[in-house]
Amino acid sequence: QVQLVESGGGLVQAGGSLRLSCAASGRTFSNYGMGWFRQAPGKEREFVAAISWSAGSTSYADSVKGRFTISRDNAKNTVYLYLQMNSLKPEDTANYYCGATLRGLRDLRAARLYDYWGQGTQVTVSS
Repeated sequence: QVQLVESGGGLVQAGGSLRLSCAASGRTFSNYGMGWFRQAPGKEREFVAAISWSAGSTSYADSVKGRFTISRDNAKNTVYLYLQMNSLKPEDTANYYCGATLRGLRDLRAARLYDYWGQGTQVTVSS
């Protein structure tokens, strides 16, 4: 059974930090590129950050570059994906989703190309 389970969301003041986690199991996710996306009410899901299967390459949206860091741990049965979010802003408020795809790094910004998704974790940044 494929599962991607996010955790770590919550309410934080502007300028604060949060660390999101995603536990992926049920497939050999160590072979998958993975990414974080977010979706605010009334808006489309947007790319935040992605990491290649080997963790050798990363990609970030311009809006989070320098503030967010994506990383992963390819453990044997469960792959863990992380998003360290610093200097949070009210505009970062959204539901954050992790996803996995067999596509290469150049495709990791496109939500439509992802094969699996988690259920999301809410991040709310107060001003």
